[in-house]
Amino acid sequence: MQPLFVIVCGVFLLQNCGVSAMWRILHSSSNQDELVKVLKDTGSLKDRRVADVMRQVDRGKYCKESPYVDGPMSIGYGATISAPHMHAYALEKLKDHLVEGARALDVGAGSGYLTVCMALMVGASGRVVGVEHMPELLNKSITNVMHDKPHLLRDSIIKLVEGDGRAGYSKEAPYNAIHVGAAAEVIPQQLIDQLAEGGRMVIPVGPEDVAQVMVIVDKKEDGEVVRTTDTSVRFVPLTDREKQQDNYY
Repeated sequence: MQPLFVIVCGVFLLQNCGVSAMWRILHSSSNQDELVKVLKDTGSLKDRRVADVMRQVDRGKYCKESPYVDGPMSIGYGATISAPHMHAYALEKLKDHLVEGARALDVGAGSGYLTVCMALMVGASGRVVGVEHMPELLNKSITNVMHDKPHLLRDSIIKLVEGDGRAGYSKEAPYNAIHVGAAAEVIPQQLIDQLAEGGRMVIPVGPEDVAQVMVIVDKKEDGEVVRTTDTSVRFVPLTDREKQQDNYY
């Protein structure tokens, strides 16, 4: 599925993954520092620690097509990398759970960009598992991380695995933070089960090609699960490999 941009009165209508509003002006930057500044100036990025991390991870190493435009871009194989403002959103929602020594899960790791950002936030004693069901993208993400920040793989701060993200990755659970980069029609129970007590999950919810919402799932210390609807979004569906391949080919 390729990104669709429609110009109407100078404003872009974005219909793909990682867009927090149906109508949004696309801001183009020439490098990562400028992109972070734009995100801060437009109010999409507020937290200093998140800004520092996003500044360290050059999107151009994970996305070849217009990497510094604040919009979702194709990374091949029927997948997209979310818009930078959505990466900022996810990291800010999870920042209090992405702390030194934390364990995190990134469902739909794609090209590896957000997985790396999460790894930098959990530090040398933390662990981030990135799950990707497209083997071609998994290999690409490993290559990207090795070219950019190889110590994250060498020191086992990041683990990139092939698998169905709807099932999570129980071998490394429980997780203090879970990010899901595609929309589920219903929140998978396995992901809720793998969330640690006191942990948080950020997941877009809703059918494909209709209005979706970002849901914040908090699991309290006593195990109670609280779901909060936060903002309207549009993401590609959280689906199986065969359906994604059918859409791509």
